[in-house]
Amino acid sequence: MSAEYATFGLAPAMRAGGVLANGDYQVHRDFVDFIVDGRPLLYQLSDLDAVSPLASDVPPAIFTAQVQSLLLEADPPLPDGRYVIYGCPECESLACGAVTAAIDRAGHDFIWRDFAWQTDEQADLELNGYHGIGPFRFRGAEYRAALASLLDEAPGGSRRRVLLIGARVALLAKLAAALRTIGIGADITRDAEGVPADELRAYGAVAFGRAVTEEERAAVRRAFDRAGVEVAYVDGLAPIVPLLVAQIENALDRSPPQQRRLTRLVAVDGEAGVEVTSPCRVRLTAYRLDRLYRTHAHEVFDGVLEAGRHRIALDAKAVKGESYVVARTSTSVLVEAMAR
Repeated sequence: MSAEYATFGLAPAMRAGGVLANGDYQVHRDFVDFIVDGRPLLYQLSDLDAVSPLASDVPPAIFTAQVQSLLLEADPPLPDGRYVIYGCPECESLACGAVTAAIDRAGHDFIWRDFAWQTDEQADLELNGYHGIGPFRFRGAEYRAALASLLDEAPGGSRRRVLLIGARVALLAKLAAALRTIGIGADITRDAEGVPADELRAYGAVAFGRAVTEEERAAVRRAFDRAGVEVAYVDGLAPIVPLLVAQIENALDRSPPQQRRLTRLVAVDGEAGVEVTSPCRVRLTAYRLDRLYRTHAHEVFDGVLEAGRHRIALDAKAVKGESYVVARTSTSVLVEAMAR
């Protein structure tokens, strides 16, 4: 085992939710990711759609138990001293598969070793091991300080709620229903005047419909400024519910920009330019409005891209007229209008 130390840290992360082109829903999850040697461990393993056990939506007692488990202050949940590092974002069942590792203490240090993909009580390291990943030896003081700091914070403090402001009540109702389905709270109003500051602090984003005037938008911003609340503002691109959900997902992403996997999307003249920081699956969906304002959705790309910048030609029929492109990985969403 290598005697070299790896650095250990934590950072906010997101499993991107959304309304997919086929009508399926993908649940939004906020969690704390493990940063090993300056990079999210999730990205070093493989292109997984998974979350750590340190999710913001679990009850406080369970969150505390997960932290204590990683500190080896509780018995391991799996045989052979193994712990779940990443699990299914939908149900967290081991049967769906999980990344596990053995965690040991060596003097004051902590060691994560023998990473594996596991679907039952016993891990088959030869068949399902992540060979070449780890072992990681962390300095005890750094490791304990990072995890212990989570116990001083409110695990549910991610402000996963959106205030929807617009004139088209029927559209806003559909948008609110879609957001609630994927785990994001949503409220509808015409303005924020007179709303108590404590209520405004519950929101992480404000989304404006296209019909909201600049004067009305400024009034909403003043209300949040007076309350001392910093939120992300979303200018709705079009009355298309999945597109608006994607914009809101992007606004709610609290992960550090330097830790994100999907970093760039450009949509120009029937092409999409995408940049990713590590190999991952990328899905591109095009939405367009026809002359009768009917919505058309097309999956225009679904594949694994290597780290770097990529130019992807899109189906001309999918992006003609007023159209928009959504790029999605498991942890990030970007949206752009097609420029001509």
